[in-house]
Amino acid sequence: MTVLAERSGGGQAPSKAARPPHRPRHNSYALFLLPGGLAFLAVVVLPFLMNTGVSFTDWQGVGSPKWTGLDNYRRLLEDDAFWESFRHSLAMVVAMAVLPTAVGLVLAAALFDFVAKHFGSKTAAVLRACFYLPQVLPIAVAGIVWSWILAPENGSLNELLKAIGLGSLQQDWLGDPDIALYSVMGVMVWVQIGFPLVVFMSGLQRVDPGLYEAAELDGAGWWQRFWHVTLPQIRPEIYVVLLWCTIAALKVFGAVYVLTKGGPGGATNVPSYFSFQNFFEKTQVGYGSAVATVLTVIIMALALVGLRLQTRAEDAEEGVAR
Repeated sequence: MTVLAERSGGGQAPSKAARPPHRPRHNSYALFLLPGGLAFLAVVVLPFLMNTGVSFTDWQGVGSPKWTGLDNYRRLLEDDAFWESFRHSLAMVVAMAVLPTAVGLVLAAALFDFVAKHFGSKTAAVLRACFYLPQVLPIAVAGIVWSWILAPENGSLNELLKAIGLGSLQQDWLGDPDIALYSVMGVMVWVQIGFPLVVFMSGLQRVDPGLYEAAELDGAGWWQRFWHVTLPQIRPEIYVVLLWCTIAALKVFGAVYVLTKGGPGGATNVPSYFSFQNFFEKTQVGYGSAVATVLTVIIMALALVGLRLQTRAEDAEEGVAR
């Protein structure tokens, strides 16, 4: 009986070795999120709420704010300067999101599918680093260098045009209201193109090489492989790049501040710099806060819509795959 009781473990508590291991609770992960959450609250949420509160006041930055309700927002809707700056911001979306994405796609495919195969992966890596270099440079440094290049007198670009016999094309690239915005857009294409290129080349590394081999065996040329294989396979990266670069274009400030300060005559002004002008140059803090609040809401809405569209596209692809 004793032997049977020992074998059946009758009445005895199970040993510690026989107990199932203790599983940590999922809510314990919140401790790791706490520092970042507190930093986000202190650096982003609270300043945004304070800025929103100031936007309902008339305040010059000193003294007590005077509550004015929605007056700043009514003024904003009727302000031609704000809408003009917003149109300039849409032009910056073309320069910082649309063009870099399109050019970056072609360059990434060329480096990955042609240069790496014919000249080696090291050559492709060096060229990729060269394209990405403007992203590493501080925007203040890049802006100062480009202001030297585009200077009307003794600027490198005008001197080059003069040296090759095209002196008639010399311009005041940053001082002419008709072309200043296009000059800033050109600089931002140069700055921004490296980011899409690097993201797309990373995405290409997960594409099954067999797809390219099958397309090549079927007689597909480089462009056909790019259109029918590359683009569909890296669609998630395209969504991310377009969304990220569009947000960066809407809040661009440093390049405009260094190159033109919104001039000449507001020809290159954008909402973020327009808000800065009202904050610090005109000391209309309440109105500047209203501009910043509207810009933030637009960016947040755009981000939510973009993420929603990306989720729908991914769900649709999974449904087709099933």
